[in-house]
Amino acid sequence: MNTDVKTTERGFLLHPEQWSEEVAQILAEREGIELTPAHWEIIHFIRHFYQRYNLLPNARIFSQAIRKTLGAEKAASRYLYRLFPDGPLKQACKIGGLPKPTSCI
Repeated sequence: MNTDVKTTERGFLLHPEQWSEEVAQILAEREGIELTPAHWEIIHFIRHFYQRYNLLPNARIFSQAIRKTLGAEKAASRYLYRLFPDGPLKQACKIGGLPKPTSCI
């Protein structure tokens, strides 16, 4: 696995077009996250959202979109924070090779 993945100081990909599931694994390891099917479901969800709307939602809209598409259980903040403890939207975007959401500090 090529571990030479260039990121910003905050860990977001410098060249998002280089994203792949292999790159996502590297980014997740850097975040201390072992990806499971539950993680992939949220990562693919946010990537599809971004591709469809060409923007990233704020945390509230992110949760509403998950609720509408994947169900209320997966939109619950406890569920999302178990998967992405440093912020579900921020970490899902980071691992998903997307830009840093403007709503994230």
